[in-house]
Amino acid sequence: MTDTDPQATRRTVLCGAALAALGLTTAACGGEGGTSDSSGSPDKPVDLGAAGAVPVGGAKLYHKEKLLVSQPKKGEFKAFSSVCTHQGSLLGEIQNGEAVCPLHGSRFHADTGKVAQGPATKPLPSVPVKESGGKLTAG
Repeated sequence: MTDTDPQATRRTVLCGAALAALGLTTAACGGEGGTSDSSGSPDKPVDLGAAGAVPVGGAKLYHKEKLLVSQPKKGEFKAFSSVCTHQGSLLGEIQNGEAVCPLHGSRFHADTGKVAQGPATKPLPSVPVKESGGKLTAG
């Protein structure tokens, strides 16, 4: 090295590494080609198939569509984003009427989207859903 060559300082190297990590994190958290907005909700109507797939008094996770759909009463459907409001992980399963996040254990009431157990503090965003001709459409 000569006196005219720039030298990388420790601060420059650390800042560069931090920016690279931030860029990778942002890329990893991105959606699948515009299928949803930042809340995980579909940005256009999504066909979910047969309404009968969602049990009365129960719920179903639609992993590909990032949705949680419940049917609290016969013919009454409610849908929510299945993206955990704590750190953005997808909810993994439904246990005793609650959707569970596998990352940190947050639990959400499947019929209301409200937090049942933290660390999440915000409810799941609601998504419009309708039944027509025995089929469900969300978004």
